Amino acid sequence: MAFSLPLEIVLTTFEVPMVGLEIEQSTVTTLGVLAVVVLILLSGFFSSSEIAMFNLPKHRLEGMVEEGVEGSDLVKELKDDPHRLLVTILVGNNIVNIAMSSIATALLGIYFGGLIAVLLATFGITAIVLLFGESVPKSYAVENTESWAVRISKPLKATEYLLFPLIVLFDYLTRQVNKLTGSTGAIETPYVTRDEIQEMIESGEREGVLEEEEHEMLTRIFRFNNTIVKEVMTPRLDITAVQKGDGIDEAIETCIQSGHARLPVYEGSLDNVLGVVHVSDLVRDLNYGETERENLELPDVIQPTLHVPESKNVDELLTEMRENRMHMAIVIDEFGTTEGIVTMEDLVEEIVGEILEGGEDLPIEELDERTVLVRGEVNIEDVNEALEIDLPEGEEFETIAGFIFNRAGRLVEEGEEITFDGVRITVETVENTRIMKARLHKLEEPADGDIDEASNEAR
Repeated sequence: MAFSLPLEIVLTTFEVPMVGLEIEQSTVTTLGVLAVVVLILLSGFFSSSEIAMFNLPKHRLEGMVEEGVEGSDLVKELKDDPHRLLVTILVGNNIVNIAMSSIATALLGIYFGGLIAVLLATFGITAIVLLFGESVPKSYAVENTESWAVRISKPLKATEYLLFPLIVLFDYLTRQVNKLTGSTGAIETPYVTRDEIQEMIESGEREGVLEEEEHEMLTRIFRFNNTIVKEVMTPRLDITAVQKGDGIDEAIETCIQSGHARLPVYEGSLDNVLGVVHVSDLVRDLNYGETERENLELPDVIQPTLHVPESKNVDELLTEMRENRMHMAIVIDEFGTTEGIVTMEDLVEEIVGEILEGGEDLPIEELDERTVLVRGEVNIEDVNEALEIDLPEGEEFETIAGFIFNRAGRLVEEGEEITFDGVRITVETVENTRIMKARLHKLEEPADGDIDEASNEAR
């Protein structure tokens, strides 16, 4: 006898499982979506943590600690071991991203099946992670480095405790691999490099953050320790000095006529400089000193001075002059011959620019956008900056006058011209054999070649 059930009972039996299945899928989908959202937030947290922690300069962090900023001590503790900190962030970020991809693939598999689900999860999650897990969080961290580093320090420390076994394992493995590959494993440098600071200065000037004068001063500061005394000294021919046997009145008159407060004192020749006299000492001792006026001699007021080689760096000389409280140094060559003098003012001018006195001409006078009038003793580097050209420096010369003599190969006269690499140089003023001033004009188009000596002589 066949067994049968009423139709209503059969339908009811199948509907209950179907309804139960629909409820289960909905719950799984909701929970899965929530999990993906949470994991995206965690991915953004780890990505922004990396930027905030490693973009925060050590000198700024030290300042925050000194200022007592809340949470800065924990940030410093984390950054004291940058390798462990990086491993913590990377382990956490990779766990989050892999879990997110797995959950997304499983969810999409319920509705689309195998290959389609994998493709959708791959490209979809990639796009979402790039936008919300990388780009946006990192941009925020760059703009709010200090505050964000403080805010995420406690969660990062908690992550380090939570994932401690994994972090220790991968920290050890990473260091071993670094040893095998010869890598130092350095995660960050203590401070920014010199080149990076110079790039910041250039960028600051381009972006308008720094004024032109500020940019020039900062540039001079970086150039300062690469400058030698020979480049900034007053050459021997321009030295005003007094002899040991000169009288006090004569020395005072020489100071007044030269416009200098200090003068070297020599015996025999400038190759034997004994020291320096200051006009205030001369006047004081002459009028108010204990020694009788007729018995006062120049050697009584001579102050000692430094003798330095022409190859000495000016930053070292500045330190030495400050320590010895001296305002003038005598520059000598390898044979002990006096080449020139350098004063504290010369060194300061290398940083702040030329300090002109009344009636003194500008070292570089701009006549128009393509033409400048230059004193002969001006360094070629300064001329190149002023006219945006590239005249070469040689071992035998650093000045524009030296360049002209080198190119001509002989003494030159007023009005002579030399053309080099698209720049026409005209000798404006010559005193005896010295080039006092030259006019430089940047041509519209580079010349085909230098004008030879024969054509110069023909002029």
